[in-house]
Amino acid sequence: MGRLVGLLALQGAFAAHELAFAELGVDTRQVRTVEDLVGLDALVIPGGESTTISMLLESSGLFDPVAKFIDEGHAIFGTCAGMILLATTVHDARPDQRSFGAIEIDVRRNAYGRQVDSFEADIEVTELQTPFHAVFIRAPQVVHASDSVEVLARHEDDIVLARQGAIMVASFHPELTADTRIHEIFVNKLMRSN
Repeated sequence: MGRLVGLLALQGAFAAHELAFAELGVDTRQVRTVEDLVGLDALVIPGGESTTISMLLESSGLFDPVAKFIDEGHAIFGTCAGMILLATTVHDARPDQRSFGAIEIDVRRNAYGRQVDSFEADIEVTELQTPFHAVFIRAPQVVHASDSVEVLARHEDDIVLARQGAIMVASFHPELTADTRIHEIFVNKLMRSN
């Protein structure tokens, strides 16, 4: 495909995303330094611990370069903690936690409970013919989304997959299944114009 996706590799489930993109024939690069951003078409901010990733973005000097990368209009995919880091407002966040404010949603961290409250569910995704089996681990909850945010999937009443412009976010972990269709939506819909 000739596209290069960066995987923020400071903490979290970046290796599972790497496997999903490899399955689709998309090249990836792990991003740990500012130099790793050069030449990328897109960036994935994976699940993990949002406070830890935020702190590591600061200490590595990556926060502002990633913010610039986002502002330049590159395709970005945030899953779980990545959704939190891309949100406009984060409820229950530590005072020193920063987010990129890249998608007009308000989220609540760990809204579904602790690790033991993790669950799986089949969700209907607007662009898929059959349900997607989603894995929710200490998932964030979207408590508000602006009218310019396109909702792609819900679990019960909660938005769990959405996009706005070149930004796509999921409160679940599509990389933890063998089903690559969510990654394919990202590649086909968001990366095509970059």
